[in-house]
Amino acid sequence: MEFDTIAAISTALGEGAIGIVRLSGDDAIQIADKLYSGKDKLSNVPSHTIVYGHIVDSSSNERVEEAMVSVMRAPRTFTREDVVEINCHGGLLSVNRVLQLALRHGARLAEPGEFTKRAFLNGRIDLSQAEGVIDLIRAKTDRAMNVALKQVDGRLSKKIGVLRQALLETVAHVEVNIDYPEYDAETMTHGMLQEKATFVINEIDKLLGTAKQGKILREGLSTVIIGRPNVGKSSLLNSLVHENKAIVTDVAGTTRDIIEEYVNVKGVPLRLVDTAGIRETEDIVERIGVERSREVLKKADLILLVLNYGEELSSEDEALFEAVEKMNVIVIVNKTDVEQKIDLEKVKKLAADRPLVTTSLLRDEGVDQLEQAIADLFFEGEIEGDDVTYVSNTRHIALLEQAKSTIEDAVGAIEMGVPIDLVQIDVTRTWELLGEIIGDSVQESLIDQLFSQFCLGK
Repeated sequence: MEFDTIAAISTALGEGAIGIVRLSGDDAIQIADKLYSGKDKLSNVPSHTIVYGHIVDSSSNERVEEAMVSVMRAPRTFTREDVVEINCHGGLLSVNRVLQLALRHGARLAEPGEFTKRAFLNGRIDLSQAEGVIDLIRAKTDRAMNVALKQVDGRLSKKIGVLRQALLETVAHVEVNIDYPEYDAETMTHGMLQEKATFVINEIDKLLGTAKQGKILREGLSTVIIGRPNVGKSSLLNSLVHENKAIVTDVAGTTRDIIEEYVNVKGVPLRLVDTAGIRETEDIVERIGVERSREVLKKADLILLVLNYGEELSSEDEALFEAVEKMNVIVIVNKTDVEQKIDLEKVKKLAADRPLVTTSLLRDEGVDQLEQAIADLFFEGEIEGDDVTYVSNTRHIALLEQAKSTIEDAVGAIEMGVPIDLVQIDVTRTWELLGEIIGDSVQESLIDQLFSQFCLGK
């Protein structure tokens, strides 16, 4: 497989200590040699060597940058192609000048994710590992990063490989029995086929059993804070973020729009949304904020419903309970530092079997209990151990569910006494579906779509 040579800036744009321009392809070293001036030509230095020199514009003989240049020769590189990384001073102008020189001397600007795509197409990683790279970049907590890192290392790929091998051996056994009956091969019976199929179903169930936690770790919980104005919603956001992100005053209606922040709660990423207090109002700007609050409420995974310990329950409070009746809700009674006026027994009745936490955010009391309630609600108190292979990607989950359904069809056919050569069709289809997870059988359009999600230079 032959590709042209690509180049891109691989570090974040903006001011920084170092900026990196990466080249990959058959001509990467030759193109870099046209820019580089140092003690030795890059084409003469050993692989996996870093050398010091300058980047020079040959048209004017002007020194453009001082640089450390890494030379890595195929196949021992991420893309399995020749790779050069030019480490220069960070900053928009410096790295862009180096990139433009590389493009002028024959490189092509890389598309988003094209370096990782080449690693996949050249057999360096499979598709699930490539998707793990995206998750690693986007991870918001240590736990999410560890899950992504294990996927990049191929833990899911190995699990899928074991299942596909079991199915492949089964299909091959059936084919031998059908095509070469004269060979003294053990006849594949319905019982043997059912045993293999049951093994695959059980293993898929184990993977799907981690899907809920894995998806939360990957995407985060969309968590919306709701309540009447001035109950402490913005104070709650600030307490969870450990920073004053939202303005807090005693004036009702201070928050006019939704405020979003990612927070880490016991290793679980929460996409936390502080909403405008939901109430009827004549203020046009506040009314728009209230409408936006109602919209984000519909998409939430978790609702934090905040009440005021120092005020009696109102009809607006009760309306909020009705609005979130069928959703995951934690009820928070805030401001326990003031005189109690709320009827806690009535609150418990409205909350039903949902968690109820009392807090004084002014005194920083009750936040730990709230964080534990969130972990209990979604992870039964704790996250699975490090030895678990998580499935976190929506595409993987959908394919596993399809594969399970197909192999269950095979088991059903076995129990009905359908001939083995017909049952084999479902077994083969299950093998193909599992192959789509790791990219063994997947459409080119899907590959392009997946890699387009990457940042430029990765």
